[in-house]
Amino acid sequence: MEKINTILFDFDGTVMDTNGVIINSWQHTFRTLEGKERTEDEIINTFGEPLAITMEKLLPNVPVDEGVKIYRSYHYENFSDLITVFPGVIELLKKLKKEGYKTAVVTSRMMYTTKQGLDKYDLNDYFDAIVTCEDTNKHKPDPEPINIALEKLNAKPQEAIMLGDSMFDILCAKNAGVKSVLVGWALAVNEEDKNGPDAPDYIIEKAEELLDLI
Repeated sequence: MEKINTILFDFDGTVMDTNGVIINSWQHTFRTLEGKERTEDEIINTFGEPLAITMEKLLPNVPVDEGVKIYRSYHYENFSDLITVFPGVIELLKKLKKEGYKTAVVTSRMMYTTKQGLDKYDLNDYFDAIVTCEDTNKHKPDPEPINIALEKLNAKPQEAIMLGDSMFDILCAKNAGVKSVLVGWALAVNEEDKNGPDAPDYIIEKAEELLDLI
C-alpha cells in the first residue's frame, strides 16, 4: 500500500454513535404512520443510505416529504441528547491532526446535524473537509462523495483510506479506488459481508488500530 496521507471518515456509526437516535426516529415514524414499531434489524439494514432513499423503500405508500418531516421532527429534537463519540475516536483524531494527516467526514447525513454532532464534542477542527448528502448528486456506494472529498483535500485515491460501518462505505471506497476499513463496532455488516467478494481491505476493532495501517 502506498503511503497514506488522507483519512476519510463516515459519520454515523463510525465517528459518532447515532445508532440509538436513528432507530428511535424510525420507530417514531412507524408508530405515527402505521400504528406500530418494526424490528430493529429492518432499520439497521438501511444504515448508510440517505434518508429520502430509505423512506421511499420502507414506506412506499407514503409521500417521501411527509415521512421525512415526521422522522426529522423527532430526530432534530432528540439528536444532541442521544449521541456520543465512539471510544478512542477523539484520541485518534488528535493523533492524526498532530501528525499532519488530511482528514474529512464523508457522510450521507445532512450538514445541519453533522455539524451539530461535531460541535457538541468540539471535533470541527480535526476535519479539513466535510462532504454531506447535500454536496453530491449521487450517493454511497457511488464514488462521487469520496471523489468530492479527495478534490477538496487535493488528495489522490491511492493515498487515501476510508473508515466506515456499512457496506455503502466499503463499496464507495472500492469504487473510488480508495482502501477501505470496516470498524468493528459496526451494526449493519454481517459475516458474509466481511468475508465476501466485496469485503473491506481491513477491519479494526479499536479506533487506535488504524494507526498500525497507515
